[in-house]
Order: sequence, then C-alpha cells, then structure tokens
Amino acid sequence: MIHSSNSTMGRAANASAPANASDPFGRNEEVAKLEITVLSLTFVVAVIGNVSVLAAVYNTKKKTSRMHLFIKHLSLADLVVAFFQVLPQLCWEVTFRFTGPDLLCRLVKHLQVLGMFASTYMMVMMTVDRYIAICHPLKTLQQPTRRAYAMIGATWASSLVLSAPQAFIFSLSEIHNGSGVYDCWGHFIEPWGIRAYVTWITVGIFLVPVLVLMLCYGFICHSIWRNIKCKTRGNGLVGKSSVSGVSTISRAKLRTVKMTLVIVLAYIVCWAPFFIVQMWSVWDAKFSWHDSENTAVTLSALLASLNSCCNPWIYMIFSGHLLHDFAHCFPCYPKIQHKFKKEDSDSSLRRTTILTKLPNRSPTCSLGNWRDLDQTPKADQSTPLET
Repeated sequence: MIHSSNSTMGRAANASAPANASDPFGRNEEVAKLEITVLSLTFVVAVIGNVSVLAAVYNTKKKTSRMHLFIKHLSLADLVVAFFQVLPQLCWEVTFRFTGPDLLCRLVKHLQVLGMFASTYMMVMMTVDRYIAICHPLKTLQQPTRRAYAMIGATWASSLVLSAPQAFIFSLSEIHNGSGVYDCWGHFIEPWGIRAYVTWITVGIFLVPVLVLMLCYGFICHSIWRNIKCKTRGNGLVGKSSVSGVSTISRAKLRTVKMTLVIVLAYIVCWAPFFIVQMWSVWDAKFSWHDSENTAVTLSALLASLNSCCNPWIYMIFSGHLLHDFAHCFPCYPKIQHKFKKEDSDSSLRRTTILTKLPNRSPTCSLGNWRDLDQTPKADQSTPLET
C-alpha cells in the first residue's frame, strides 16, 4: 500500500508539486488565491440559486408535477455538492493542509463523491423520465408519480452505496514517512491502484451517464422527428395515431426536453475537462506534476464545481412561473404586483370607455364586434413545465 496525493476527485496534488525548492511541501500561492476566489463565488451562487429554486417549488400554486419533483431533488443534490464538496474544498484551500480528525477526513471524502453521484444520476433520471414521456406516452398514465419517487429514491440510495468506498480509501495520513506533515490522502496499491480508482470514478460518474443520456436523446429526437413528419402529412393522421407510439407532443413537453438538454450540455462542458485531465494524469507515464500541469488540474476542477451554479438558472429560464413563484416569497412583492394590476385595470377601463364611443365593428371592419374579439383564444402564452 502507498500514500497517493489527493489529486483525484478532490483537490489538486500540490503536495507532490512543490512550488519552490526551499519548501518541499509548499504550493503555488497564486493558483491557491485563484482557487479560493472561484470556490467562494461558486459556493455563494450555488447556494443562492438552488435555495431560490426550492423556495419557488415550495411556493408554487401549480399542481406538483414529476418535473418539479426532479428539479427539487436535483437542486438538493447540487446543495449537497455546494455544502459538502465546494465548501470543504474551500476550507481546505484556505488552510492548505486538512485540519481535522481522521473520521472527519473520511466523512468529507465520502460526501464529496456522494454529491457528484447524486447530481449526475438525478440528471440521468430526469432525462429518462423525459424519454418515457415523449417516446412511451401511454406509460405516463400508469402511476407516473409513484415511478418518479421510485427513480428518485433509487438515485439517492445508489449514490450513497457507490460513494461508500471513499471512507475506506482516504484517511488522515503522513504525506511522507517521518515528515510530520499530515493530510487527507488516499491509499492505493502500486502501480494499478490509482489508475483503477480514477478510471472507476470516470466511468461511473461521467462515461456511463453520458452514454445513457446520448441514447435517450437519440430516441427523443427520433420520436419528435416522426411526430413532425406525421403532422406534415395532414389528413388527421396525428389525431388517429394519438393512442399509438406517435402522439402529438405538447409544447410543455418540448420545453422540458429543451431544459434537460441544456442541463446535460452544461454538465458535459463543466465536467469533461476535469475527467480528461484526471485520466491523463494517471495513464500517461510521462505526466509530471509541474506547475503547468498542476494549474491545468486546478482549473479543470474549478470548472467542474461551476456546474452546481448553472442548473438553478436554467430552471428559471425554461420555467417562467418558478421565477414568479419565487418572487412571491418576498412580502413586498404582492403589494408591488397589486399596484401594477391596479394601474393596468385603470388603463383598461379608460380604453374600454373610449372604445364604446366607436362604431360596433371590428378593427378589420368585418361583421365581428369587440366582444367577439375579446373572446378569441389568446396565443403564445407561457407554457409551464409539464409532467
């Protein structure tokens, strides 16, 4: 068994890359300042964003849908990332060395990977739910809420189990025998231990989820293409096939598909550099921890941590009512809204008074009157997130 630097799925291995010869256990202080700044901003933005989403979901007057359930639990998973991955990492960067007992070291490493598994797999389950809704619409009629709860429960349970080995791999250890310097490091068997660990985490948290996501979106795109093709044929074909595999896809469903697709793309953009650098560091025999590579590892890890900040704002953009529901959490918002409604009502009353003085005909001089015009359905209204 050997002590390995804590470069995998956590902080960069600045212990094995001394910043200068005078301090064999030193670090690059400029890079450390960058880490502390970015991690601080990431933590604040992630907490504010995800708490805002949870408050909006709690405060919404709309019927709770499956998408709301997945959004709520993905926000909870991102909060786990913020409090148990980003925050400990921030404290770790400030103190440079892990300051705490062995039990805390093991617990922190366990929770760090727990958040990564939970956030990733919750996103996968959300995409699978969209796949079922688009490609197998009849299955959404068969206790969909119970299935959503089962998928969410399975995600949290599997994340807890898959992250459990962290508590046995990492411990508070002396970085070199007789150095007297301790840190929260992993123990791996040379030469394959570290490679097996990094490869396992990469496959479990990145490669397999991305493969599942690509398959789901491949089927979703094919189903949407078939739907559009059916519509272009006309002659009521869409209506006749609504009970079969090709049903009319509502705007709300398309909106949720777009939202999950953006979430997936943000995940890939943020995490791909991190896993590429990690795999490079353990499989390239010529890799050395000079300042340049150390900086690359650090920057890729910082980019990965930004993913927990992106998701809340994606929810808000694609679901306008969540932003509106969040605004209702503030006591002053109803008063402001009432004031604007009153002004709109007064303006509408003045407009109606003016219109009553005009001839009773429509703007196009047709036989229809103003009352008929008011009763026409309004187009292009905001489409809420569907089940």
